Amino acid sequence: MSRVTTLLQKGKKALQDLELLKVLQSEIRHELSNDLYKNETGSLGDFVIDWNSPHSKDVVMRKRCESGEEIAISALLGEETFAEDNLYPKQANMKVCIKKNGLSSVLQFDCKVLDGQNKIDFHIENAYYLKSPTDLGSSVYKGPDFSELDPALQQELKQYLISRGISGSLTTFLLHQIHHKEQDQYIKWLQKLEAMVASN
Repeated sequence: MSRVTTLLQKGKKALQDLELLKVLQSEIRHELSNDLYKNETGSLGDFVIDWNSPHSKDVVMRKRCESGEEIAISALLGEETFAEDNLYPKQANMKVCIKKNGLSSVLQFDCKVLDGQNKIDFHIENAYYLKSPTDLGSSVYKGPDFSELDPALQQELKQYLISRGISGSLTTFLLHQIHHKEQDQYIKWLQKLEAMVASN
């Protein structure tokens, strides 16, 4: 290969890298100037954040009630929603575990947190009774399909969670928190790519 051909190929590669660098820098500027989630909304209530590593997708919150009951909530982003008026484009998968003082059994609720019609709400998808937190075998009966329960029972189970602080304010905070977290992670990823491309 001639020296001229080698120089031309290097020049073409440098131009491609420069174009990629410009697009990355434009995307970083866009994300930094359009931080939809910078102002916290909602409230943690009595819960405290137990886990929120910048390297993971999930958030974990806990609280201990005066009755001795322990409640743990974990959440991460789920599927995208397609309503144009939603501030939060993705719904959250939220797991709520409730343990009574002195018992090894756990009530587990699998929920979806949704941004819709000017308010953030949650609905229960599954309600499980687990003999112990480690009793997760596939052959263990944990409960019926939630959608098959009597609607009055479904509503009372939701009220049970609301009475323990799983409120609209908490779910708003949670949805905000994990969207903000995802945006931060995306910006850091773009910045790593930018640094790697620029180093060439």
